[in-house]
Amino acid sequence: MAANDRSAAPDRRSLKRLRLALWLVVLALAAVAVVLYVTLRPSARTGATAVPVSSTAAASWAAGERRAPAFRLRDENGHSFSLAALRGRPVIVTFIDPLCRDYCPTEAKHLNDVANTFPAGEKPAIVAVNVNVGGATPGALRRDARKWRLVPQWRWGLGSERELTRVWHAYHIQVLVLSKTIQGIKVRDIGHTEAAYVIDAKGYVRALFLWPYSAAGVVATLRGLTGS
Repeated sequence: MAANDRSAAPDRRSLKRLRLALWLVVLALAAVAVVLYVTLRPSARTGATAVPVSSTAAASWAAGERRAPAFRLRDENGHSFSLAALRGRPVIVTFIDPLCRDYCPTEAKHLNDVANTFPAGEKPAIVAVNVNVGGATPGALRRDARKWRLVPQWRWGLGSERELTRVWHAYHIQVLVLSKTIQGIKVRDIGHTEAAYVIDAKGYVRALFLWPYSAAGVVATLRGLTGS
């Protein structure tokens, strides 16, 4: 029996390494999509996408398997907060450009729908880590709150470029900044991995959703956390 236990341990470690490799492959493909999106998309943004919407997670983990990378940032009111301080309820960590006017507002709507599905006291926290260092001005954040109709559970994760880059890397988020000239005006264009992580109440990553994903898929994952 002891011999069987010893042989099972390497198998479990191999399985974990395989799952990690597959997860990194998924995110690497998402990073390639970021580059193609920024470099090939048309100037006129319609907000439409031909990519099928997925109701299933791109990757998932068992309870207690993978601790969510820790971070400490500031919210839109200038208050410091940490991911650890949100334990006790599920958290959705996503990555959003406050100046985006195509996919990010749609993703925000989906996350609003997720939060609104649950009764008071069971709603997940939503942390939107900024991917546009220069774009998170107070005016832009107020405008987003109004136009995107952000739910009270939404909180921006803001910080310096160094602080934010550390979080991007920890969550394998690719951020690409390009400058281009439109009608004689030089503008910055931000491309980034559109991803949302579901973290359980104990601080463990349970699922990764890549855009475009459905609100129903995230809701199903959150409901599946009950009792885990």
